[in-house]
Amino acid sequence: MQFKIYKLHFTTPLHLGDVRDDYSVSLKTVASDTMYAALISTLAKMGESIPDKGVLKCTISSLFPFYQKEKGDQNVVLFLPKPMKQQLPTTQKAFDARKKIKKVTWFDSDYFSMAINGKTLFNDDSAINDIKGDFLSSKTIDKDFVSSQISQRVSVSRNSSEDAKPFFMDRIVFRDYSGLYFIADGDTSSLEKALNLLQHEGIGTDRNVGNGYFEYDLGTLTIDMPDNADYEMSLSSFIPESKEQLSTMIDGQNVAYDFQRRGGWITTPPHNTYRKNVIHAFTAGSVFKSCNNGITIKGKTVDLKPQIIDHPVWRCGRALFLPIKLS
Repeated sequence: MQFKIYKLHFTTPLHLGDVRDDYSVSLKTVASDTMYAALISTLAKMGESIPDKGVLKCTISSLFPFYQKEKGDQNVVLFLPKPMKQQLPTTQKAFDARKKIKKVTWFDSDYFSMAINGKTLFNDDSAINDIKGDFLSSKTIDKDFVSSQISQRVSVSRNSSEDAKPFFMDRIVFRDYSGLYFIADGDTSSLEKALNLLQHEGIGTDRNVGNGYFEYDLGTLTIDMPDNADYEMSLSSFIPESKEQLSTMIDGQNVAYDFQRRGGWITTPPHNTYRKNVIHAFTAGSVFKSCNNGITIKGKTVDLKPQIIDHPVWRCGRALFLPIKLS
């Protein structure tokens, strides 16, 4: 199956804060709900009408890394998250390379297709030899194309009697013409309208000092999906629609998932000093029980508005799911 993707080529470093708001550590990817919130906020800033419950006509994945040597290069290596549950290798070679295998976080699209179709990876030398740090790919890539850049900054208080306080900031840098991409399913007209402005305003933390600016272009991703799979894998941040839905999805011996605390600061003036309410969402890569085939969309959007705010603050937990064969 072929998917429509948006590739973000960052022209400046990027800082992505975690739940601790620790400047010395930056995340390396952007969750779908964070990107969705940035798109909705940009549309509101442009004076566009926000659809009911903040739901655009499309659903997006979280942002994943891609490697591209230079602009115009057609040999783009697209990575997807390693499924949290897959067929485990059983050979001595895999056991000997277990530390190297455990470090892998990202599969290129070819290896990802193999994994979701139930193929056991790492039982022989071919896949083990294709491990390049956090990435698994048979293509030629710079394994350090996503790297950290630590710089010292100074926080100056508005109170002139207080001393300036130095701190360290971790920023992500993409080598060559690499960056992050996401999948979009549905009507993307509003999404593209927002991206046209968002690319000049940036994403992430400290955009006012030039972080997170990007250019974007369109592309395609082809994934060979299995038939008659009993499980599915999320490509987005996922908030279940109900307890009943979640109960059904976690009723399986091969279920594996992780979740994150979602919230953060409100970005709409004059409420920038207020935090949103908090909810937990399942992360991309989580595997659930399913009786569906093909791509499906599940989840809901919630309002994280604190009482002091007079407008909704939407957090999108609608997620793209792909089938995965585990037996």
